[in-house]
Amino acid sequence: MSTASETSSPAAATPATFAAVASATARIKAFLPAGARPQVALVLGSGLGAYAEQLVGARHVDYKDLGLPSSHVQGHAGRLFYGRTRGDGGAPGVEVLAMQGRVHAYEGHDLQTVVLPVRALIGAGCQVVLLTNAAGGVGEGLAAGDLVLIRDHLNLVGGSPLRGENDPTLGPRFPDMTAVYDPRLRLLAEQVAARLALRLPSGVYACSLGPQYETPAEVRMLRTLGADLVGMSTVPEAIAARHMGARVLGISCVTNLAAGISAQPLSHDEVTETAQRVRGVFIRLLDGILAAIGRELDGSTAG
Repeated sequence: MSTASETSSPAAATPATFAAVASATARIKAFLPAGARPQVALVLGSGLGAYAEQLVGARHVDYKDLGLPSSHVQGHAGRLFYGRTRGDGGAPGVEVLAMQGRVHAYEGHDLQTVVLPVRALIGAGCQVVLLTNAAGGVGEGLAAGDLVLIRDHLNLVGGSPLRGENDPTLGPRFPDMTAVYDPRLRLLAEQVAARLALRLPSGVYACSLGPQYETPAEVRMLRTLGADLVGMSTVPEAIAARHMGARVLGISCVTNLAAGISAQPLSHDEVTETAQRVRGVFIRLLDGILAAIGRELDGSTAG
């Protein structure tokens, strides 16, 4: 199957969009081991992809073999992992499908292509989507290396992944976005951070198109609009996930302070270096959060 092209695919959803979702979903299900029932989709942003390799019983497949688009950006390996987290007392944890990297609109992809992987993971059975990213710090008191819980977002991309035809089997024409980032999951994450004695503030994530970093004037505008974080991903995926009824949790790793806040010029090398520096803390937090989500999902299934 040919994947959506970076340049020729439509800017709005069409029946071909929905066919691509169905095809990728079927390929993911075929990749899974017998009896697998993944519950959580994990999207690992710039420099954070190593987490997928520590899953118990991990197996992986390249995106291209699933009909999914691959990124050409450093820190986005383009592989899908299946495995389990480490549960309490060494018991098997929650089943996870983890994406090592994502594609971005600034690479030339339309938003339907950007969200295709997340839609396919939900179609493969994932009820929760945990989105991670590297972000610039805009809000007061943030520093490079901070992990921040996303409580809301600003869509400044200039488009929506829901533009065009709507497939009612995926979700409603006009989905509610009052609580994109699930309040119960955010509470679980905060409780885990407190138990681990980790700082986990919350903030509003602004998504810009990129690929250029923001100017100091744009950063002042973002602060006025209420943003604490700025990046070039996550929001389209969160919108598509909520459209399909999945629960969403978002975590940003502040890899640099935005332009005008720090005198240091911005670079992608700084992004990946900071993500590597906080890797240990990120893994501890993610392990705890996924264990808590697994317990909650097991409880809701039992109930």
